[in-house]
Amino acid sequence: MIKLFVGLGNPGTEYEATRHNAGFWWVDGLARDLGLHLNSDRAYHGLVARGSVKGQNVWLLEPQTFMNLSGKSVAALARFFKIAPEEILVVHDELDVPPGQAKLKFGGGHGGHNGLRDIHAQLGSSDYWRLRIGIGHPGDKNEVADYVLRKPSPDHRTLIEECVARTLKAAPDLLAGEITRATSTVHTHKPPRPKPPRPEGV
Repeated sequence: MIKLFVGLGNPGTEYEATRHNAGFWWVDGLARDLGLHLNSDRAYHGLVARGSVKGQNVWLLEPQTFMNLSGKSVAALARFFKIAPEEILVVHDELDVPPGQAKLKFGGGHGGHNGLRDIHAQLGSSDYWRLRIGIGHPGDKNEVADYVLRKPSPDHRTLIEECVARTLKAAPDLLAGEITRATSTVHTHKPPRPKPPRPEGV
């Protein structure tokens, strides 16, 4: 079962609405759903909320270290409260998944994501859960750094927000350790219908 939910992003108002902060958006939504408030905690280098769900302690964390040092925050909290890597879910933006879609997976590589790279290093393990929120790819790897730090288009923002709302419905199963059911909730998604072609001459 998941005890620690981590949302990745960058602190500061200039980054709030950028693609790289999709993980923050998700954890903000979970905090609202659970009636918890994220507060700054210098000991864990982030915004932290702690609550109890059906008698189980649960922590929410948004590292405030900037993306590349996310592991410093995650490892500090996990070690203090003795939370094992397999009890951690990291929610992050994913270039290789289209906007509106998400993937839940356990373990594996960091795929070039600097937040995951540092979490791997600081935890000394890649055996944690990831919820990959699709933001799409700019089509050119040389544009990736700028792309993730820009705001998505209005259409993409809507798709990402809808994806966040839908995947938050998996949280109760993640808390209960019902990973198969949570995976089904995350992955069961019909893509939006394509818009009909505009009539000629209009």
